[in-house]
Amino acid sequence: MPGKLKVKIVAGRHLPVMDRASDLTDAFVEVKFGNTTFKTDVYLKSLNPQWNSEWFKFEVDDEDLQDEPLQITVLDHDTYSANDAIGKVYIDIDPLLYSEAATVISGWFPIYDTIHGIRGEINVVVKVDLFNDLNRFRQSSCGVKFFCTTSIPKCYRAVIIHGFVEELVVNEDPEYQWIDRIRTPRASNEARQRLISLMSGELQRKIGLKVLEMRGNAVVGYLQCFDLEGESGLVVRAIGTACTLDKLSSPAAFLPACNSPSKEMKEIPFNEDPNPNTHSSGPSTPLKNQTYSFSPSKSYSRQSSSSDTDLSLTPKTGMGSGSAGKEGGPFKALLRQQTQSALEQREFPFFTLTAFPPGFLVHVGGVVSARSVKLLDRIHNPDEPETRDAWWAEIRQEIKSHAKALGCHAVVGYSESTSICEEVCILSASGTAAVLNPRFLQDGTVEGCLEQRLEENLPAGCGFCHIPYDELNMPFPAHLTYCYNCRKQKVPDVLFTTIDLPTDATVIGKGCLIQARLCRLKKKAQAEANATAISNLLPFMEYEVHTQLMNKLKLKGMNALFGLRIQITVGENMLMGLASATGVYLAALPTPGGIQIAGKTPNDGSYEQHISHMQKKINDTIAKNKELYEITPPEISEEIIGSPIPEPRQRSRLLRSQSESSDEVTELDLSHGKKDAFVLEIDDTDAMEDVHSLLTDVPPPSGFYSCNTEIMPGINNWTSEIQMFTSVRVIRLSSLNLTNQALNKNFNDLCENLLKSLYFKLRSMIPCCLCHVNFTVSLPEDELIQVTVTAVAITFDKNQALQTTKIHVEKSLQRASTDNEELLQFPLELCSDSLPSHPFPPAKAVTVEKASPMGEGNFRNRSAPPCANSTVGVVKMTPLSFIPGAKITKYLGIINMFFIRETTSLREEGGVSGFLHAFIAEVFAMVRAHVAALGGNAVVSYIMKQCVFMENPNKNQAQCLINVSGDAVVFVRESELEVVSTQQPTANCQPSCTGGEVTT
Repeated sequence: MPGKLKVKIVAGRHLPVMDRASDLTDAFVEVKFGNTTFKTDVYLKSLNPQWNSEWFKFEVDDEDLQDEPLQITVLDHDTYSANDAIGKVYIDIDPLLYSEAATVISGWFPIYDTIHGIRGEINVVVKVDLFNDLNRFRQSSCGVKFFCTTSIPKCYRAVIIHGFVEELVVNEDPEYQWIDRIRTPRASNEARQRLISLMSGELQRKIGLKVLEMRGNAVVGYLQCFDLEGESGLVVRAIGTACTLDKLSSPAAFLPACNSPSKEMKEIPFNEDPNPNTHSSGPSTPLKNQTYSFSPSKSYSRQSSSSDTDLSLTPKTGMGSGSAGKEGGPFKALLRQQTQSALEQREFPFFTLTAFPPGFLVHVGGVVSARSVKLLDRIHNPDEPETRDAWWAEIRQEIKSHAKALGCHAVVGYSESTSICEEVCILSASGTAAVLNPRFLQDGTVEGCLEQRLEENLPAGCGFCHIPYDELNMPFPAHLTYCYNCRKQKVPDVLFTTIDLPTDATVIGKGCLIQARLCRLKKKAQAEANATAISNLLPFMEYEVHTQLMNKLKLKGMNALFGLRIQITVGENMLMGLASATGVYLAALPTPGGIQIAGKTPNDGSYEQHISHMQKKINDTIAKNKELYEITPPEISEEIIGSPIPEPRQRSRLLRSQSESSDEVTELDLSHGKKDAFVLEIDDTDAMEDVHSLLTDVPPPSGFYSCNTEIMPGINNWTSEIQMFTSVRVIRLSSLNLTNQALNKNFNDLCENLLKSLYFKLRSMIPCCLCHVNFTVSLPEDELIQVTVTAVAITFDKNQALQTTKIHVEKSLQRASTDNEELLQFPLELCSDSLPSHPFPPAKAVTVEKASPMGEGNFRNRSAPPCANSTVGVVKMTPLSFIPGAKITKYLGIINMFFIRETTSLREEGGVSGFLHAFIAEVFAMVRAHVAALGGNAVVSYIMKQCVFMENPNKNQAQCLINVSGDAVVFVRESELEVVSTQQPTANCQPSCTGGEVTT
């Protein structure tokens, strides 16, 4: 399908002064696509040139349109010397290739330079004319839509979910090529940016071709990452879920679907809540269609830290028959057979979705994960992807075997990540083993009557909790009880999942953010010795992180984790682990038992008294948390149930033991003992420190809640006031002789202080919830720790009984705000309907901090780059897949951008804090500009996937690489929906915004 690309350069403004004699600039523009370059005339002596060029026309294939970015370079003309570069703009043409998306890209784009940042703006108009070409050998995938959101996009419904797609592209990194020695830093950075843009386009096209082979038309849950492998090369890789989507065209199509099971899949809008009372602005019940579940407490011991482990985890007898019980046994068996046949054709039955249509998820088996340590210098040919493909295939095969051992045929909420330090690379993959309904995977192959019977045998609100594995032949020791909801099937005592909470799940009270943090020192070593040391540490770190999660979950009085994300990061002399999840109390699971401390040291009176004191503090903390999160399980009576209740064992027996003695392990009976206490054994100083760290977890201030899922379980009444923020904090460890204990304390304090600073800065929004809290930890250099957090703050209306308290709190906060305004890093200003029409509002609340060795932040306030006088409304940005109080009417394409920023005057730019603040503000400005040029007014599912920071304080230098993505959309406020229902929002429509982003 050949096409014609047309580009017009209109004008520029706010250009920098390039001629010191006249304080003006002689600017012209080079427009490059592929190997063809056009130039505008030189506009003499002006900082606001008006080129009004003719249309520059490029005749290209659609394959090139997908691979290549349009490159616009602004230069200053010099008669007697080389022309000076002002900056560049890269424009992705792919959004113009969709039939439903934008037809023109038009607007003001920030001119970006990797050394100086944003240097003015340029007005560009871009159009594409495509000609039909029925060549079946074509290599393009035009028309395949890409979505970052991990649920079925709003205003679409899924006809069929095909499954997993993946691809990676490898190239040499310009930063490490020999010619780099004679390059300027700008030339090296720009070569890198252009290469990654090219590789990203090629990768997207190749994944699109795989989707077309599956007869799909979209990729949902698209996750693209880059791996900087140093001299081994540069890898850009992506995973996603191939789907066939239908557009819901009329406003009526946005109404929730009915609850009755449908015989035709096309009647089910996958993205809608089946409950007709839900609020249409997004998932107003605990979450869209999301799911949780947990692998019983010892499952992590089956998860491997290397890809060559023994995978013989599948029991010798068949899975699934024993857990079916008397209720619906034959139907479950048939469902498993149908699901297995539907997934057998897929090499990897993985799904990157975390929220699902009603009925898609039948059972959840638990979290499955795998890690592998690889040496990059063992890659025979760095330019070929075969070796990396083989590495990932090993990891995926291991994940698949773990899922099979849990009696499951699929993995949902699947993700992959890497951590690289010099020649060592840790590959990680994780997901949630699940049993799926085959009617969503095949086109009408399941009988309607069978669907009806299956749904009748799956109780609403608890079916996903029921174990899919054989109770009599489990692959791990687990504690099972009858479901506290339906009393028919067995459930585990705890659930862990990587997915969001299903909308029909019955939750008691509210949820909360639960984090496990861990640091471990390792000796500096080279090559194989280093890889071996890391491999030996990984299993113990996994176990410690899992134990922390279990302990903190019990301390909160909860029994399930959702949205679990575990990162293991490797540095030169340490490993760091950070796990984040949202804890909830599921009504279907048993009440968690308390935590009991057991001491093994000499029995003297003072020690016993100390143990008793600690036990009392733990018991008090559990009681306070239950009150704080409103966890009040109803009493269960036999009269109400109507049948005898099986004897519930309400307490788990995971035992954390620091001892290596086999006699003690036997005595404690880790597997199937009758213990009813969750025991923490204290036999050394480290164990006591662990107990202290448990008790130092301070809950959020009154009026604040936090979670890492899209919506906080237990809160439904959201308002339209939201603020997104990004925070980066970097600390340098002061001592070379740090212990594991000191490292853990520093890391813990860093994360806790970061959260406290966010609560303080957002205090005027009480009552509010921090949703989609995404922590990323990295070790960019020796003794340097960097933590990045992105989240969105959403306010909600409390019930009438709490209105008085709310008013009192607000008044006291207003007084506190007035008294302490000088303590703020920035004035917190919310945008309103009367906002000035700037596309890139100044960054009022950038929370980028450089901390001193002890973790105390040095705050600096810097303004955003000057980009003013635009006619386009404010572009909202949110990590959520929806906008509260609004309808998404159109998806315009994916935003996938990569930026490099370098400075040789770090101190003059405000140190690390000022440098990172300004850079992230510029990233926000450029993302907003590209969305506005497409005609959009918001970015949803926004994520900063990578933020790589490198510093050389001795040379006053620093470099940062940032990769962001999201979905550009058009949204309409629900209050305006009736008026606009027959009209399409224009590119310049001003959203009635009641809350601005706290932009970084």
